[in-house]
Amino acid sequence: MRKIIIAGNWKMYKTQAEALEFVQTFKSKVDNTNESREIVLCAPFTTLGAMSKNLHGSRIRLGAQNIHWEDAGAYTGEIAGPMLTEIGVNYVIIGHSERRQYFGETDETVNLRLLAAQKHGLIPILCVGESKSQRDAGETEKIIINQLKRDLVDVDQNNLVIAYEPIWAIGTGDTCESTEANRVIGLIREQLTNKNVPIQYGGSVKPNNIDEIMKQSEIDGALVGGASLDPADFASIVNYQ
Repeated sequence: MRKIIIAGNWKMYKTQAEALEFVQTFKSKVDNTNESREIVLCAPFTTLGAMSKNLHGSRIRLGAQNIHWEDAGAYTGEIAGPMLTEIGVNYVIIGHSERRQYFGETDETVNLRLLAAQKHGLIPILCVGESKSQRDAGETEKIIINQLKRDLVDVDQNNLVIAYEPIWAIGTGDTCESTEANRVIGLIREQLTNKNVPIQYGGSVKPNNIDEIMKQSEIDGALVGGASLDPADFASIVNYQ
């Protein structure tokens, strides 16, 4: 049985005060959400401690947006697994296209981060996806298969979430057609040894398209960017029909 996971990726938004204001509003809106759905908020590092205290006892899980592969060391600006687990983090996004594009993330470092997350009992959300030029060149399948091959070396597929995020659909307002997202996610599933790994779709997910996305047979949830910043919008997505 595949788990449904709806995760919000706040990226570099929200101070502690703004995060706590969001949590207070959002919690009441998901009181009656279907129990089978896992709700995750992936927030900036500076907000995680305060959010953890305010989410204690609720059904909302806390996620980070990155993790270093070492437990400690001279890695200025990085965050280690024990720092996340100490404050009650459950999930961590790894390999988001913005990390790959702006901060030199490679499939090799993605793999190291995945292994570190699992070592510390965190559930990694691995992001894969193709750029517009790669899609236009007909390379979508090749790019994603190669990403998975390199990213998943020695990774435990029983403790893993994958998010298919076509780079050309992130923050652009362009959503991948739900049937096409379903096809690519089916292709991702074919590469896995564990066919029950939850696979999300991410890329301009909004309240007005979540129902269509979640109707698809291969899609097990969503990784939501901009629309997760508003508690009403994100609650609408979490409570899709």
